[in-house]
Amino acid sequence: MAAPITNIHRTEKSAEQIQEERLESLQTSIAEHEEALQRMLDITGELESIGAIQALQAMLDAKVEVSKIAVEQANREPIKNLINHAINASASMASIDPSVTERLSNSVKVGIESAELEMIQDNKVGLFDLMKAINDPDVNRAMRFGLSFLRGMGKELGED
Repeated sequence: MAAPITNIHRTEKSAEQIQEERLESLQTSIAEHEEALQRMLDITGELESIGAIQALQAMLDAKVEVSKIAVEQANREPIKNLINHAINASASMASIDPSVTERLSNSVKVGIESAELEMIQDNKVGLFDLMKAINDPDVNRAMRFGLSFLRGMGKELGED
């Protein structure tokens, strides 16, 4: 029968051994990712040659001043208005069914294409042509859409 274990000896690595293991791990990682590291070095070299590294370093050195300028610019009234417009436009667009906006944008595209073709012919439009156009189902549909749009918009404008 074997003798019972009464002592456990813990082996602690010295600082040199730990550093050596880390260096070996780093060397292994460099060897495994040599191509990616080479590309990073090439990119860094290009950035250095065009002065981008120096510009970034200058920005980092002046980070307090740069952030102060950025905050001042963001607090300007036109920028605040732009942000508010973007938020309001996003809210409006989010409330509309995407299939409606898709159909409308496709209709606008086709309408512009049709108008461009008509502009090439350079025909004069008279009063009789307008009256005939009203009876055209496509023109009539677009006019009904436009009138309904204007009616709804006017109704909303009148509620202020």
